[in-house]
Amino acid sequence: MGWKKIAATWAAALLGLTASASVHAVYPDHPIKFIVPVAPGGVTDVVARVLASQLQQSLGQPVIVENRAGGSGIPAAELVTHAKADGYTLFMGTIGTLTVNPSVFPNLSYDPAKDFVPVSLVASAPTVLVVNPSVPARSVRELIEYAKAHPGALNYASFGNATSPHLAGELFKSLAGVQIVHIPYKGGAPAMTDLLGGRVQMMFDNIITSLPHVKEGKLRALAVTAPTRSKLMPDVPTMAEAGLPGQEVSGWVGLVAPAGTPPEVVSKLSSEIARILRDPDTQSKIVGTEAIGSTPEEFGSFMRAEAAKWARLVKEANIRAD
Repeated sequence: MGWKKIAATWAAALLGLTASASVHAVYPDHPIKFIVPVAPGGVTDVVARVLASQLQQSLGQPVIVENRAGGSGIPAAELVTHAKADGYTLFMGTIGTLTVNPSVFPNLSYDPAKDFVPVSLVASAPTVLVVNPSVPARSVRELIEYAKAHPGALNYASFGNATSPHLAGELFKSLAGVQIVHIPYKGGAPAMTDLLGGRVQMMFDNIITSLPHVKEGKLRALAVTAPTRSKLMPDVPTMAEAGLPGQEVSGWVGLVAPAGTPPEVVSKLSSEIARILRDPDTQSKIVGTEAIGSTPEEFGSFMRAEAAKWARLVKEANIRAD
């Protein structure tokens, strides 16, 4: 090959690299869409909308939240796996869609580890173990003693099979060695109604939801499932402090992108999200959750650990989706 052809080849290659770099350098140049696998109004939706609003200001482009509820989040996840891998369609995934579904759906149509690239762990919402006041136990130890003395007498509510309250309940059974009965409901509202009415005796619930009932004396909070105490319930011990280490369950949410999304786009999104989540103003708008903001690598490691943890429990407890 002559030197002119070599020069032309190098020039073309450099031009291609420059064009590619310029495309990614201007990201984003049109609206971004968050696909959220739940209905409006819940914790995941609130976090998504707060982040979208702040990210819109930061990036200078509209960030639209699109709710795709139902089907255990599977249709929403599928939609994003089929989207163009350019950083304009992102998935606000949950503990269920990103780490539990592969274990409870044997023929799941997507693989979180292969079909997505992690962007950032956004926020975590630890649960609190609450009991109806009719339950004589005033601590986790007393609850375990009561459950062992009355096997099968206690019922615990959840928002449905394979939801985080269900997983928390099964983990509690495994760690404490007790027999309590799972009562699945179609959402948090009916579960709370029956818990307050005494038709079920206990539940692992979102702190922000249970807090008003605890303050009014309608429920008793025994422990939170986070590594540290909640600022909303500073007098309530952690599960480890209460004598049951290992009982850590959080209803977390995190942002992922379709596999193949350019690393520079992922990095830009991740760094902007981390900066936004460090802002006290942002944190004040997502009360009841802990704003996190991680690197893609940290979020990837977290998802792998969560997937392994819940896969073991799903197998042990023979958990099946609705």
